[in-house]
Amino acid sequence: MLQEKALRHAAAGVPGEGKRPHAARPFLFISDLHLNERCPRTVAAFEHFIRVSADQADSVFILGDLFEYWIGDDTLADPFAARMAALMHTLSERGIALYVMHGNRDFLMGKRFMKAAGAIWLPDPIAITAFGTRIALAHGDALCTDDRGYQVFRKVARNRLAQLLFLAWPYRWRHALAENMRHKSEQRREGPYLPHYDVTARGVAALFKRSRAGTIIHGHTHRPARHQEPGGTRWVLPDWDLDHGKARGGYLRIDAEGFRMLPLD
Repeated sequence: MLQEKALRHAAAGVPGEGKRPHAARPFLFISDLHLNERCPRTVAAFEHFIRVSADQADSVFILGDLFEYWIGDDTLADPFAARMAALMHTLSERGIALYVMHGNRDFLMGKRFMKAAGAIWLPDPIAITAFGTRIALAHGDALCTDDRGYQVFRKVARNRLAQLLFLAWPYRWRHALAENMRHKSEQRREGPYLPHYDVTARGVAALFKRSRAGTIIHGHTHRPARHQEPGGTRWVLPDWDLDHGKARGGYLRIDAEGFRMLPLD
């Protein structure tokens, strides 16, 4: 079921309630950072984004796959994970709201993580209103309806009982499984592009209809673009990778002047 959320300040419908429109602070959207210690340049870019790029924002939205994988909130015992959570918590300390959506790699981020990061969890999908525009937010994996094998896996993996059974495993077992799945995913990514891994017109049209939104923002596919669809405009967020080959990354900014895809600083 698609949920709807009235966000604070400008997200509630009118930019900068009580202020002139140009005074409203922007909303920033990112996804698919796949943070891990093996990617120090990408991690450094995220640190700069949180500390500098987002400093004048009203809200930051992370639409999934923030981490390469997250195998339970006991991951916070790892110094790297704890450092990233503490970094994100600085947003709420500065009065900047942080909203986090699960991706296909980090759907086990739970209440302990959200508290440590000072984040508010967003269901997938969700409809919001920002600067007078109704927008549907999603990670994007559920829109890849032709990848039927993955959709079966997704349904099982999001089942709470299945998650509890997995979380009951020793941490080292979960870690080994996640590493194996990461390795297989990298091999697949290095192969030829296969259309059934992308979103489908059917999946996109269904989300436009369900959300009653004229704009969709999602990530997951690592194919950043602005698409004009029959139901409205669809923005695909870029993935971040500054450690392998040509640097990739960026974020979507929404303010009183409209939508802009911006490169990393």
